[in-house]
Amino acid sequence: MAYLMLKFPGTKLHLLPVSLRPNKTTATLSSSSFTMWRLPAARSGGLGIAAISYVAVDYLRHLSPTWHRRLMPALWTALALVSVSRVPFYKHWSSEFRSVKAFVASMLFMLLTLLVEAACVRFVTAVVGLEWHIDTSPLPDTGQWFLLAQNEKLPHAVVEILRARIVGLHHFLMLFMILAFSVLFDSVKAPGLGLGARYMFTMAIGRILRSITFVTTIVPSARPWCATVRFGIPLYPHRWAQKYYVPYASDSNAIRQVIRNDMAFADTGKLIGDYRPDWGPMSFLIDFLRPTVTDGSWYNLLRTAGGGCNDLVYSGHVLVAVLTAMAWTEAYGGFSSGFIWLLVLHSAQREIRERNHYTVDCVVAIYVGILLWKVTGFLWSANDTSTGRRINVLEKIQNRLTQAAKDDNMDEVRELLREVELVSQENQKAPSKAMWLLGCGIVISAITIVLLALVLTSDG
Repeated sequence: MAYLMLKFPGTKLHLLPVSLRPNKTTATLSSSSFTMWRLPAARSGGLGIAAISYVAVDYLRHLSPTWHRRLMPALWTALALVSVSRVPFYKHWSSEFRSVKAFVASMLFMLLTLLVEAACVRFVTAVVGLEWHIDTSPLPDTGQWFLLAQNEKLPHAVVEILRARIVGLHHFLMLFMILAFSVLFDSVKAPGLGLGARYMFTMAIGRILRSITFVTTIVPSARPWCATVRFGIPLYPHRWAQKYYVPYASDSNAIRQVIRNDMAFADTGKLIGDYRPDWGPMSFLIDFLRPTVTDGSWYNLLRTAGGGCNDLVYSGHVLVAVLTAMAWTEAYGGFSSGFIWLLVLHSAQREIRERNHYTVDCVVAIYVGILLWKVTGFLWSANDTSTGRRINVLEKIQNRLTQAAKDDNMDEVRELLREVELVSQENQKAPSKAMWLLGCGIVISAITIVLLALVLTSDG
C-alpha cells in the first residue's frame, strides 16, 4: 500500500492510499486520468512578429510610399485570410457567444462617451472665444525644455528616431486587434470578445474621466494658433465668461475682492449674445457649443470637433496606447509587450515634442491607463480560473476518492478524477455548421469594425 499525492496550488497535499500492484487498471489510470496536469504549450513569437511587421510596413509610407501602397493591402489581406481560415478549428465559440452582450454594450457605451467628449471639447474651445486663444501664452512645461536640451546633447541619429512618426493612434488600435484575433490561434486566452469588451469599457471610462477633468478648468494650448486654423468660433467670450471671467482675468485687486466677497461685482453692461440656430429638441446644446452661421447642424459641429484647441488633460492618444500595452502585457507578455511599451514611450515623448500636449497630460494618462486596466478585470482576465474550480470539486469528492483508493477500485478513482478534469474544460467538439456560420459573422463584423476605426482615426 502506498499513497497517491494530489497537489493543487494554494491547497494542502492530498494523500490517497492506493495499491502498487501492477495491473491494467493502474496503467490506464496513469495514462488517461491525469491529462489535466499537462504542461502548457510554449508560445512562439508569431504574435510579436506580426505586430512588428505591421508597424514596419506601415512606416514605409514615410520612406517609400510606392512600396507602402503595395505591401499594406497585401498584409491586410493576409491577416484577414489567416484569421478566417482558423474559424472552423476554433473551439471556444460558446464562450465567445456568452461575451457578445458585454462586447456590444461596451461598444455602445464607448460611442456614447465619445459623443459626450466631443461636446466637452467644443465647449472648452468655444467658451472663451477666439481672441483668448490667440492672445494667451502657453504654460511653462519642463518636459518640453528637457527634450529640447537633449536634442543638443544626443547624437543626431537618435534625435531623428525620437522625432520620427513611427506610431499613431490607429497603430495602437490595430495592435490591439491583432492581439484580440490571436485567440483564434490559442495565443491568447479566450474569449476574444471578452478581451475586446474590457478594452472598450476601460477606454470609455477613461474618456469620461478625461472629459470631466479638462472641462472643469480651461488650460491654454501649447499651440496658440490652433484655434484660428481649425475652428470657426466667435471672437468674443461666451456671456458666462463675459460676466464671471473677463472682469477678473488680470486685475489682482478685482480677484482679491471676488475672493473676499465670493460674489461677482463688476458691471459688465449689456452682454454680447450668440447666434442661435433652430436645432429643435437639441437647441439646449447651443449655449455649450456656440455655433456660427456656417456650422450647420449640431451633429456636424460635433463631428468636426476633433481634438480641440486648448490643452485637454489628460492625453487621449497616450491613454489608448497605454491600454493597448496593458492588454498585450497581461494577455501575451514576452518580448513583444516590451516592444509595445517602447512604442508607448516614443509616442508620449513625441506628443510633448510636437506640443500636442503638455508633459503632465502624458504622465497622467500613463498612470490612469494602468490603474483603470487593473480595476476592470471582471470583464476579462488572463488568469486561469480552472485550477480553482478543480480544487473545489476535488474537495467535494475527497472522501469518495479516498474510499475508492482504499478499496483498490481504480475504475471509481478514474471516474472521479475525470469529473475534476471536465469541470475546467470547455466543449472541445467540432463546431456545428450554425456555430461555424455565426463565428464567421463575428470575425467579419470585427474586421469591418477594425477597418472603420482605422479609417476614422487615420489622422489621429
